[in-house]
Amino acid sequence: MSVDLIRIVSRDSPMALAQVERVRSELSALHPGIRTEVVPVRTTGDKWMGDLSAVEGKGAFTKEVDQALLAGEADLAVHCVKDIPADRPLPAGTVFAAFLRRDDIRDALIHPGGLTLDALPAGTRIGTSSVRRSAQLAASHPHLDCVPMRGNANRRLEKLAAGEADALLLAASGLERIDRADVITEILSTEVMCPPIGAGVLALQCREGDDAVIDTVSGLGDPAAHRETTAERMFLHVLQGHCNSPIAGYARVERNGDLSLRAKVFTPDGKTVLNAHEWAGPLDPATLGTSVAVALLRQGARELIDGIAH
Repeated sequence: MSVDLIRIVSRDSPMALAQVERVRSELSALHPGIRTEVVPVRTTGDKWMGDLSAVEGKGAFTKEVDQALLAGEADLAVHCVKDIPADRPLPAGTVFAAFLRRDDIRDALIHPGGLTLDALPAGTRIGTSSVRRSAQLAASHPHLDCVPMRGNANRRLEKLAAGEADALLLAASGLERIDRADVITEILSTEVMCPPIGAGVLALQCREGDDAVIDTVSGLGDPAAHRETTAERMFLHVLQGHCNSPIAGYARVERNGDLSLRAKVFTPDGKTVLNAHEWAGPLDPATLGTSVAVALLRQGARELIDGIAH
């Protein structure tokens, strides 16, 4: 069954639209002659500049996009996997059709004076609203101060220029997507700043049973990204982490095909850090995700997560 037009729904932020352009170009390379149309929507998360937990957490960035898909106003949604809640299932009637080849999963430091993270003086204000980043900084660089900062990457760069913070932490892949890699001072290793679950992966979501569209876009999927994302999302699902939970982790497929998952759970002050790292061996990715979550639950992750207001 072939499709000649695919309507792609997306958040209307510059980053989201850049992600859609990547999908459009990969689609046209795979299926020359296919036409695509963009259906932009404004999400609650983009409109609301307060604490995300006050507007259902991460679902704030996906709800309106999901609604457009389910209402038949679009055929395909493009999401950052890190923005899709994993503590509850995908909206009924929708499925993932593909996970694209993974981009850089690391965080980037932006400092106008060109200082690296370790060189920042005490009291430097780091702009970030990520509990994952602030917990890790509290653990490794307690002399730095995190100041809440929301908004898309361009908006945060404007706030930095206006003096609302002295430095920023942003996703390296996001800056690359909007052609702003030029502002990066330092890319932080995953040892220094463990990434969020689903970092650097774009997911293509379709209506269940829309086989023509699913078949058309599934060819864009990357097998390694699929295995890594499946392990990571199952891990987060078993932990029942919410948007205020400082949880970090990443799965990795080695060149020989071996899959591992490294994950951490923190207290917001960074004083407690739970660690787990396991290899899948013959296990499927979802079982690996479950196993790593159980390893952290054995260390007290449940009490730690439930003790954080959300």
